[in-house]
Amino acid sequence: MTAEMTGIGVSPGAAYAPVARLAPVPAPPADTGPEPDPAAALARAKTALEAVAADLDDRAEAASGTTADILDAQSMMPRDPALADQIEKALAGGRSTPHAVIEAYGFFRSALEAAGGYLAERAADLDDLRDRTIAVLLGRPMPGLPDPGHPFVLVAKDLAPADTAALDPAKVVAIVTEQGGPTSHTAILAKSMGLPAVVACPAAAALADGTEVLVDGGTGLIVPDPEPGRVRRVLDAEARRNAALEASRGPGRTADGYAVQLLVNLGSQADLAAAAAVDSEGVGLFRTEFLFLDRETAPTVDEQVEAYGQVFAAFSGRKVVVRTLDAGADKPLAFVDHGDEPNPALGVRGIRLARTDAGSSLLDDQLTAIAAAAAKHSAEVWVMAPMVATPGEAAAFADRCRARGLPTAGTMIEVPAAALRASRVLDGCDFASLGTNDLGQYTLAADRMNGALAELLDPWQPALLDLVSLAAEAGREAEKPVGVCGEAASDPLLACVLVGLGVTSLSMAPGAVAAVRAELSTRTLADCAGMAARALHSDDAAEARRAVAAY
Repeated sequence: MTAEMTGIGVSPGAAYAPVARLAPVPAPPADTGPEPDPAAALARAKTALEAVAADLDDRAEAASGTTADILDAQSMMPRDPALADQIEKALAGGRSTPHAVIEAYGFFRSALEAAGGYLAERAADLDDLRDRTIAVLLGRPMPGLPDPGHPFVLVAKDLAPADTAALDPAKVVAIVTEQGGPTSHTAILAKSMGLPAVVACPAAAALADGTEVLVDGGTGLIVPDPEPGRVRRVLDAEARRNAALEASRGPGRTADGYAVQLLVNLGSQADLAAAAAVDSEGVGLFRTEFLFLDRETAPTVDEQVEAYGQVFAAFSGRKVVVRTLDAGADKPLAFVDHGDEPNPALGVRGIRLARTDAGSSLLDDQLTAIAAAAAKHSAEVWVMAPMVATPGEAAAFADRCRARGLPTAGTMIEVPAAALRASRVLDGCDFASLGTNDLGQYTLAADRMNGALAELLDPWQPALLDLVSLAAEAGREAEKPVGVCGEAASDPLLACVLVGLGVTSLSMAPGAVAAVRAELSTRTLADCAGMAARALHSDDAAEARRAVAAY
């Protein structure tokens, strides 16, 4: 019997089915050297790029919400004129057409990896776009999903958004990847679809097609050829979990009645209707970047008032926490001169952009628009700034908000310095929200999309939980709310740990709310505190998971 395997569970649930592997991409032909007609070769390459983009457009049109947004963003990459320019350069340098395409994509992949942060998260996506372009050039089928004719566990080295978006939950019952991390597109899309998923499991390379496997997306455990009794127990527990999800309603409460606000994260207007329909207490993280990125000029105040008003109207009577623009450095704006930075991941982003004249004007306009939209609706509007590192930054931002009629101003805690000095940070503002994705990568000095470091990026890392505990304790002492709006909040078991640490609200992907609410309802506040103590006394993420599961 093959040994059990462990990875990072990124989407809870359990499933049992045979493995079907994503077919490997065929190797490109050998580089045959200069093309006899470089202009014609470039034209063929551009035709292939457009075919890839058009295919992604079709997939986006058939999808919705987060999936459609991701595919729309993907389709823009092959159409970037800079990519065609790089192909032209490679052709002029003597490359054959397929290898000119490979070299061009490689150029931009390296640039994204060097940028770090958000852009580094997109570097792996270029590999899939490259493979699709090569397939079109060579007349091969584009990469696609297996279809063995029965439900299966999809196993792959990694999954591109185009593949994940095409999954049919009636056929694919779980996902296992050798690479990836907790914030990869695979994790995000699997969670939105409700599919159990485990990433960063290198041992999965040994799983052959047809092998029966039991997958637990909560614990990250994969059991090849499990005993029938074990399968029955796990699937019975999964059936009970699903029944509890169906019955899950109302505000968040522990078993002994302790209130924990359960909120949703919102990243675009395309997700608005679905997010508003979820039985939640509001929005804990409204990302506003969608209004600013991928455009040549800044949105006007009127444009912003309209966009924010739509969100406030959809969540009438509920809380909406608006995060001001988190751009700059690794998410550059076309209409702002960011200059050159040797390390963009640690550069001018978030609230730091307001140090520049252009960034300060953008922030003033945004706060003016938020206040104007809030005045027209009954949503309870809170505002918070990203990438705050010092008490002075938090206080200055709060003053700026209040000067524009926004009474509740807070800060994101995603920089270790802000967590360590949370009591002083909270002196100058009204609340804090922990962004565990960035806080984790900065605490462990591990890039969020570096698969080799995935275990360091696990939100169960005790060092990260130590900082959450410090911030929550500061909130208790100041009698100010401290929530979590990172991916950690969407893990039902970890959510209980966070509550045990003193967190007062949890904001997550809309599809995770029912599972978190159901799990919390089975635990008393004392249970949550006991789970938190177990996690804090562990040496690493894997031990923390095991200790809490055994509690």
